[in-house]
Amino acid sequence: MLQSIKTYGLPLLLTVYLSACGVLDPVDDNHATIDRVHENPSFAEGVLIAAYTKIPTNSLSFNDVATDDAVSNDKLNNYLRMATGQWSAIFNPVSQWENCIAAIQSINQFLDMVDEVNWKQSIPELQWMYTQRFKGEAYALRALFQYHLLVTTAGPGADGQMLGIPVIDRFLDVNADFNIPRATFAQSVAQIYSDIDRSLEYLTMNDYRNISDPGQLPPGYQNVSVVNYNIIFGNELNQRISARMAKALKARVALLEASPAFNSGNTALWEKTAGFAGEVLNTIGGIAGIDPAGHRFYLKSLVDALNVSAGSPIDQKEILWRRSVANSNTREQANFPPSLFGRGNVNPTQNLVDAFPAANGYPITDPASNYDPSAPYANRDPRLQLYIAYNGNTFSGKPLLTGRGGGVNAKDSIESSTRTGYYLKKLLVEEVNLNPVSSTTQKHYEVHMRYTELFLIYAEAANEAWGPDGTGAAGFSARNVIEALRKRAGIPQPDAYLASVVTKEDMRKVIRNERRLELCFEGFRFWDLRRWKENLTEPAKGININGSVMTVVDVEPRAFSNEYMHYGPVPETEVVKYNALVQNKGW
Repeated sequence: MLQSIKTYGLPLLLTVYLSACGVLDPVDDNHATIDRVHENPSFAEGVLIAAYTKIPTNSLSFNDVATDDAVSNDKLNNYLRMATGQWSAIFNPVSQWENCIAAIQSINQFLDMVDEVNWKQSIPELQWMYTQRFKGEAYALRALFQYHLLVTTAGPGADGQMLGIPVIDRFLDVNADFNIPRATFAQSVAQIYSDIDRSLEYLTMNDYRNISDPGQLPPGYQNVSVVNYNIIFGNELNQRISARMAKALKARVALLEASPAFNSGNTALWEKTAGFAGEVLNTIGGIAGIDPAGHRFYLKSLVDALNVSAGSPIDQKEILWRRSVANSNTREQANFPPSLFGRGNVNPTQNLVDAFPAANGYPITDPASNYDPSAPYANRDPRLQLYIAYNGNTFSGKPLLTGRGGGVNAKDSIESSTRTGYYLKKLLVEEVNLNPVSSTTQKHYEVHMRYTELFLIYAEAANEAWGPDGTGAAGFSARNVIEALRKRAGIPQPDAYLASVVTKEDMRKVIRNERRLELCFEGFRFWDLRRWKENLTEPAKGININGSVMTVVDVEPRAFSNEYMHYGPVPETEVVKYNALVQNKGW
């Protein structure tokens, strides 16, 4: 990819954007193109938009099917292939190397030109604010892409030194030296923090909302007009990256830095993580800011309540940053059971089903749970029925049978049947109709970050820093967070099981399990297992049901090495081309 970015000169970077606009005309040379960009703000903004289109969370990866949480019934699925033994520095479906470096190149090119563009030179106040906001977006986005690159690439070199990413903080033209070594992990983290801090010099915490009174103008913008402020930072921009998201990203980066895969017991890193997360959470009232419906954010009734335009000031309390709303049924086509004309691709595992506690909050392995193996889905955490379709459950209002005699929905019945005995419910809109005679779509949107994730970051960090009940500067504890999330899920209060958890070690297990449940199928589990340095080889399990006989079976191995696969590889093609790039140990 470092070789290929030599071809990403300005004309090529603009090609996709300009051709989409129908305004790409022949130019004599690159100088003419640059002059044109400086005078046409739409062209210039297209360079930044090119980076927005590459955000990894623009769509769901469902890399969960390479973990103990799910399998795929698509035998050609790339994550299935990597999970069953094909993951290598050549075949790496979770790589973000090419995508992120291309985005960083776009951003660096934009930063080179942003001060020269005629955003609105006829109105100096608007010209200044445009430049400020665009710089803030660019630095925040560069930090975001560096973070995703770090997650997927960081690891120890052959000598054991923890390495990060190649820090590319300037636009590399065709004459640049592309043989850039990886910075250390610590240097990479510092670079991301630096970019976030730069972004916060320009962005505001007003979340792209129109204001009506000069008293609402944020620091740094108190002397501008309300009308002009709303043009630059108002409702129409509400899917752009914000100061709030930049601060939340800082907590994500700190969580990675503090995790066992990269931290040898430095408690200060956990304290820092809790501090970053707590700062953002207290802007929404701390624990009181938890959205009562946050765990159901994807349901039709909640999505329909949003305005579909980019200028909508209406949003779910749960959502920190999202994409716009659009009508589709693609996700349902991929994952509905075959009886509902879906392909049933993502199959939750018995491993994940067993992670949901009993209705009283106790793990099903605890005698106090009153768990009955002959009625395994009775009296369980309500999130189980919400997120996973199991035998005897309903789907789109229709009974679902996955045991023998269950027709096309039965386990291993046809190619589009479940391989585990379970179908995915979470993230799907059950009101979609896929019947070819009368198919329909429903509103969906992709999420970049939910507040639930940030609360879980805080809980994990606070517990590691101060134990279950330490509060730090934020004023609330890990226990407070987990109690609130379990209460929201429907666990009766007082939560007797949670009250029995008193040690940091036991609370760690609870927090990690809650994170597993709350964020399942959103792309977290694959990298969570690795940053925790957990066992990667737990087979994916399913259940065979024949009448009243239920048998747990291994469905698919997880052929990962616990020796080195807690860290992803650098693409082999890059290591071969550039001798300054060091490959991670084992790859």
